[in-house]
Amino acid sequence: MKILDWYILKKLLVTFFFCIFLFTVIAVVIDISEKTEDFVRSGLSLKEIISLYYLPFVPYIDALLFPLFVFIAVIFFTSKMAGRSEIVAILASGTSFGRFLVPYWIGGTSLGLLLFFGAHLVIPHANDLRSSFETKYVNGNSSYNALVAQGHDQYLRIDSFTYAGIRNYDTTSKRGGPFFMHRIKGNQLTYNLRAETIFWDTSGRKQRWVLQTVNERTINGLKETALASPKKEMTFNFKPFDLSHDQYAKDKLNSPDLAKFIQLEQLRGSEDVNSLKVEIYRRTATPIAVLILTIIGAVIASRKVRGGSGAHLALGFLLATLFILMDRFSTIFSAKGSLPPIIAAWIPDGVFVIVAWLLYRKAPK
Repeated sequence: MKILDWYILKKLLVTFFFCIFLFTVIAVVIDISEKTEDFVRSGLSLKEIISLYYLPFVPYIDALLFPLFVFIAVIFFTSKMAGRSEIVAILASGTSFGRFLVPYWIGGTSLGLLLFFGAHLVIPHANDLRSSFETKYVNGNSSYNALVAQGHDQYLRIDSFTYAGIRNYDTTSKRGGPFFMHRIKGNQLTYNLRAETIFWDTSGRKQRWVLQTVNERTINGLKETALASPKKEMTFNFKPFDLSHDQYAKDKLNSPDLAKFIQLEQLRGSEDVNSLKVEIYRRTATPIAVLILTIIGAVIASRKVRGGSGAHLALGFLLATLFILMDRFSTIFSAKGSLPPIIAAWIPDGVFVIVAWLLYRKAPK
């Protein structure tokens, strides 16, 4: 990298982090003003509020508009360079337009990678901590933690041949009963288990389900074997979290856990599988969008026009709005329609790659 590359890259990173810092400060101040009474009522110290709520809140709020702020930062400082005829001087010195865009590629890739690791690992954990805090201290009836009410029944498919159900399952105590499990081969019942109570045991080193007052029947043609036991420990492919039916679970699970959750929901035949798949695909598609928007912003703002930064920013906001609308509509069509999730997640990126290529073709060289 040459001095010119470092000059542009420094401007990109400094402008972006300054914009995201101002946005974070404003968001935190507004949030504090809305929740001051809740914080006082909770009895928590300032240190506890910061560590339990605002440290998770910052990644969550920054991730919402991360691509947009990268886009705005690129347009802002590049249009300033164009207004001062710096870009004209750079191109007149013999630097090709493609070479001029190299620091934008590096900066966009770096910021995209930052968002990539955050979206897959950090932000879901932050969402979990933040929503737990809000549920406990801000609003006990928060819709964000939309758990199944106490006393509801649960029915699930454990694998291709096994089905289970829990009566009166309580998500708070992680206990329910009676519990039943059937295993079917062909159209014949081969195994049946019934228990008066099932609960999640966390006392041992291995967390597992514990069944009490258990009756098992194994059926092999005309032969049947019965076994009764007061207690039985079992390991299933579902955990208490999987029975909570939190509609925002996709936002709280990191990508490896979300992939396992999708497999479980597919076994159950859940209707929400598409929205879960869109979420896991989008965690990769959105960081790629950061790079695409960086290039689009550089190409748009590199031309010196009347109106300066204002004209560039107006066009930038228009393109950003179109990107967000396309992203929302594709998600709805996948969740509620027949659009494949992977296509829904990547449609905005695909369309804006074409937009970036067309703008590059028409850019002054």
